[in-house]
Amino acid sequence: MATTYDFPSDLLAGQEELHQVRAELSALLKRLPWSVEPLDGFSDDNGWRKVERPASPGWSEDEQAEVEKLRRRERELAVFVSTHRYWSETTGPDQVSARSALKHAHEAPLPESPPGDAREG
Repeated sequence: MATTYDFPSDLLAGQEELHQVRAELSALLKRLPWSVEPLDGFSDDNGWRKVERPASPGWSEDEQAEVEKLRRRERELAVFVSTHRYWSETTGPDQVSARSALKHAHEAPLPESPPGDAREG
């Protein structure tokens, strides 16, 4: 049975917001052109694999500001979560396990299998 941890609500909220900000930043970066500055496209097949990029119009000032805002918030949250007072209460391997559990605390727990269920084993 997995150990359960009594995380403070502000730490749980910070971790959840960190997940959300990272997901939002990742989605934004996937939508944006590959280059911040306008650049010509290129094709290079001299390496171990071929690399091709279409011409990039670059990012607008608003897009650059949005990326910077999300990155700044991501850093703030990462510092908040990693330096939270809760971590001074745990040490060694338990701290590693607790940190891992916090990263997944937002996920819904899986229902437990009844004894003799085919999913066991």
